[in-house]
Formats: sequence, structure tokens, C-alpha cells
Amino acid sequence: MSPGPGLGLVTTRHAVVATPEHPLRLTDGGVLRHVEVAYETYGELNAARDNVVLVAHALTGDAHAAGHHGDPARRGWWDNLIGPGRAIDTDRFFVVCPNLLGGCRGTTGPSSLDPETGRAHGPDFPELHVTDLVAVHRRLLDHLGIGALHAGVGGSLGGMQVLQWLADEPGRLERAVLVAATARLTAENIGFSSVAREAITSDPDFHGGRYAEHDVVPARGLKVARMMAHITYVSAQGLEEKYGRDGIEGYLQHQGEAFVRRFDANSYLVLTRLLDRFDPFADPAFGKAVASGGPRVLAVSFDSDWRFGTAHSRFVVDELAAAGLEVTHRELTSPWGHDSFLLRPPGYHELVADFLLS
Repeated sequence: MSPGPGLGLVTTRHAVVATPEHPLRLTDGGVLRHVEVAYETYGELNAARDNVVLVAHALTGDAHAAGHHGDPARRGWWDNLIGPGRAIDTDRFFVVCPNLLGGCRGTTGPSSLDPETGRAHGPDFPELHVTDLVAVHRRLLDHLGIGALHAGVGGSLGGMQVLQWLADEPGRLERAVLVAATARLTAENIGFSSVAREAITSDPDFHGGRYAEHDVVPARGLKVARMMAHITYVSAQGLEEKYGRDGIEGYLQHQGEAFVRRFDANSYLVLTRLLDRFDPFADPAFGKAVASGGPRVLAVSFDSDWRFGTAHSRFVVDELAAAGLEVTHRELTSPWGHDSFLLRPPGYHELVADFLLS
């Protein structure tokens, strides 16, 4: 595999997938009567319409997975994996990457205007489940006239969305690639998220989630939340080698400040709570539903990932195998912790490429 220069200029598009006449009814009982979803596509849809790969992003990602929006130096978050000759080869596949529901990067979320009130949803935005994220993506593909998918690929929360896909519409995905993903957060994971949410909600500028009405943002709390979360995404070895004792504080300050400029605090609360509640195999029907679709599944973990490490992938693999699925797991060596799924540890991209072509 010898990747070329990558994709060029790409465009983020938008589609309305829920209306008052066709609302989105959520798992926990809420209803959204207007949902817009941001998405990008790469490559060409073939005549048989059977070369589609869905890419699902992680917690704070967006639809811009590859190519650039005018500055070739600033490329999509998975540009190293998607493009001509790359692991998700756009010379072969038509790639669709939607932004997730509840976020703040073009798809309806707490910072979006509620058509019924004319103001941002804010803290009134309903609680979500991973299946609600999947429902929006399924509606988007229906809107695009796409039926069966060659594969779904996602890392971290993206992998959790792909896993949920397999049960919510069995048989629509032929293959699933779950990278550094989990089916159940540990108490430690939930603890980190809880502290992050406390940092946000205790910021004096939070105003009960109605900070937009006060023309402020809870910047201090959101910054601290991101700084702490980022520590869990990298490994001790990676931090020591790249930043060391003298550089780590400045690095985390930069990460926190950059995050405040691009992400909404209410979205962070909604999406981290969604992560905490994800536990699909607690329902015995989940594994049976996935198995009824007969997908082939590849789970990839990294030996330095202590956020969703190898034990998380093995749990998913064991549950799917017990349900009768053909499932493969590979643990790869990487110094970069959970963020390895965004990078290129030895063997990772080749493993994904081979699975998609097998």
C-alpha cells in the first residue's frame, strides 16, 4: 500500500432527516421534530451501489474526515486512513462520514436553534442513546439512496456506533471495523467523565446550561474538562517522549484552549452521558440481533491504550463470538495510547485495508 497525496478540496453538505411530519423519536422518549445532519463523501458510488463505507467519528470529531477545505495543510481527522491508495481506498470505495447527533459541528445538537422556540435547545436538548446517533445516520443513507453497506468503520465512540448499527439494522453492514472501541465503560472511565462534567457545570459562566442567553461560554470548565480527558487519550510513554516534565503543562493548556474555540459545553455533557450509559450486551437480545445479520467483524486494540484497552475489545469479541459471529481481534503495538486509532502504528492501516478487501 503506497498512499498518494490524498484527497483534495472537499465540501461538507447538509441534509434534513427529521421534520414535524417525520420526527425522530428517541430511545429515552424524547422527540426531535427537526434534525439536520452534516456529512462529507469521498470517492464515487459505483453502478451497483455496493461499494459504500460508512465512517463514524469519535466523541468530539466531525464530518470532515479527509481532504481539506481550502488549506491543504489542514486536513481531515482521518486523512491518513482515507484517500486514494489508502486503507479506506477512495479509488474503490464511496465513503460517507456523517457528524453525530447531539454535537456542535453541523448536525443538530444543544447549540442548534429549536424551530418551536426560536432559540438554542441548550440544556433542554433531550438525552440520547447511541442508537439515536445510528438512527440519524440510517436516515441520511436512506436520503442518499444507499441500501446495503460494504462496511462500517469507526474508532472509539465511532466504533461503538458501528457496533450499535449491527443490531439496529441487521444485515445492512456486511463488515464492521471497531477500533479502540468499547461496549461498556469501566467505573474509572465514568469517573473521569463525571469530573469533567463537574468542571463544566460548576463554572460560574455555565448558568444552568443557558450560557448562550448570557452571551458567555463556560470556558474555564470546558478547558479543564478537555485537559483532563486528553490525558486519558495518550500514554505515559508518549507524553514523556514528546513533551516531558517541562512541556506537558503547556501542551495541555494548548489542547484545552483550542477545544473551547470549537466545541459546545452542552454537547460535551450530552455526549459523555451517552457514553457512560452504553451497555448493549446487557440486553440478551442485542447479540442475537447482531448475529442475525451475519456481519464479519474486525476489532483492533492497542497495547498502550488505557482508556478503551484490549480488555474492552476482547469483551466485545467474546460476546459476538458467543452469538455465533465470525469475528477477529488484533492487538497492535503502539506508543500513543488511545489516540493510536487516529495515527499509523505499524500494521494498523494494512490490517484495515486487508479486511475491507477480503
